[in-house]
Amino acid sequence: MMKIGIDVGGTYTDAVLLDGSRLVEWAKTPTQPDNLLASLTGALDQILQVKGAGGITRVTISTTIITNLVVEEKYEPVALILIPGPGYNPKAWRLAPETRIIKGAVDFRGKIIQEIIQDEVLTVIKDLADKGFSKLAVVGKFSIRNPILEERVREIILGRYPDWEVELGHTTAGHLNFPRRAATTVLTAATKAKYARFVRQVEDAVRERKISAPIYVLKADGGTVPLGKSVHHPVDTIFSGPAASVLGALAMTGEQETGVVVDMGGTTTDLALILAGQPLVASQGAPIGHYKTQVRAFAVTSVALGGDSGLRVEDGQLKLDSRRYGPAACLGGPGPTPTDAFRVLALTDIGDLSLARGSMAELGAGLGLTPEEAAEEVAQLVTSRMVEVIEEMFRVWQEEPAYRLWEILHKAVERPRNIIGVGGAAVIVDRVAKAMGCTGFLPLHGRVANAVGAALAQPSVVVTLRADSQRGFYNIEEEGIQLPLPEGRDFKLADGVKLAEEWLKKRGQALGVEVALEEREVVRQEVFNLVRGHGTVGRIIDIIIQTPWKIEGLLEQQTMAAGRGGENHE
Repeated sequence: MMKIGIDVGGTYTDAVLLDGSRLVEWAKTPTQPDNLLASLTGALDQILQVKGAGGITRVTISTTIITNLVVEEKYEPVALILIPGPGYNPKAWRLAPETRIIKGAVDFRGKIIQEIIQDEVLTVIKDLADKGFSKLAVVGKFSIRNPILEERVREIILGRYPDWEVELGHTTAGHLNFPRRAATTVLTAATKAKYARFVRQVEDAVRERKISAPIYVLKADGGTVPLGKSVHHPVDTIFSGPAASVLGALAMTGEQETGVVVDMGGTTTDLALILAGQPLVASQGAPIGHYKTQVRAFAVTSVALGGDSGLRVEDGQLKLDSRRYGPAACLGGPGPTPTDAFRVLALTDIGDLSLARGSMAELGAGLGLTPEEAAEEVAQLVTSRMVEVIEEMFRVWQEEPAYRLWEILHKAVERPRNIIGVGGAAVIVDRVAKAMGCTGFLPLHGRVANAVGAALAQPSVVVTLRADSQRGFYNIEEEGIQLPLPEGRDFKLADGVKLAEEWLKKRGQALGVEVALEEREVVRQEVFNLVRGHGTVGRIIDIIIQTPWKIEGLLEQQTMAAGRGGENHE
């Protein structure tokens, strides 16, 4: 079974060709930030030189496109229309350049308690049109319990401006948390068009190379979805790169202990926690920039510390900048970087040694040190900064409900035992591990771990069902729909699980994913009895059910294939 995995990173694009669990070929090429498609196809063409397109059964990519669009604000402005109802004041939110609040309300059980006013909506959208907006996010509180008000607002908008792009909160983010749902909807409206264009280009490029296999994209939670289907929820692909590094590390180590995956790139370092062999999942959703989203994601953190971070001397002190000014000096860049220090210390063989020594000599002149001594100072500074970041991130991760639950179940407080270095982290992981009293681990194929993780990732599907037997309705939050209960008031928890399983299969079919119910996991099941007087008049049932998180086996640890462009640098 031949599989291709491609990771489009911020500095390098990696690609691998796997035959089952055996690495056949790999490639690493510089990423062109303004042309991610060319970066992807360049790496793809290199690995296809070995066996061609015949026999490829799956292509999976992880990409930075959504992260880049959001962080760099490379999208058209979006206006936000909120329907908060009484008792909630979202005026302080800063999610969009223009936010409008209109009348209308749905209560927590999905009952409409205040209708929208058509004339008010028309006045609002005319004002937005005058200001040049044509992309809108419409989000109502409790809209996942009853989306009718959002849908009516969209009808009014499209009736007046049929060419506008309108995203609704209940179809974009299917869980309670009004602010996070609003943020996710804004980002979806902002990025959807550009992401859809990228998807079409990728599909065309793959087909032009005579590959007929299905194409998937890796989501932030480590699961995959068919690339064409991902255009409906593009924001789900933020942090797919860090998710790929976690999967790759697990595929290469098989460790069941607690550790931190460190993926050091040219611009940033991605950190992720593996808790007793399982990635920790962020309970609320992934943050990106100043946005807090509802996107289900591994608990990953990106910090502005990379191999190409700038170095300078200020008041006789060595300073490490959070910015990347260009490639390392040893690669023709403008100034000294950690990569140059690592080259001088023989921790990597990337680039021109004489250029690296020259940059360290320049740095050392301001410190009164030789090039070698300056390089050692840089390595120590990077190590101490990395340790600080990992310790702080672990303190943050300990606040995650999933982590606290693990501690309760295992009656133990966990600390990182392994520091797993992938990508460019190979040059520093031993120093970091020693400073933390941990074991440093470098997977054999760690330089292309992200692409391996993408290739071995499996599809995932989740369903959140909430049933109200007194009212006789149930909601599927991911679909943003409300339907009548088949059993009415006699609806019980077992009925809810069965109904959720039906929707799990249905959602899987819509996403092109085969769901095996015998493997499904019930993440949450709760029943609240509704009491009136001296008797129970109904139940509220909450169920979250999903396909299990998994990778397609461990990578066979054979000798590294003879890939191209293979310097151990990200």
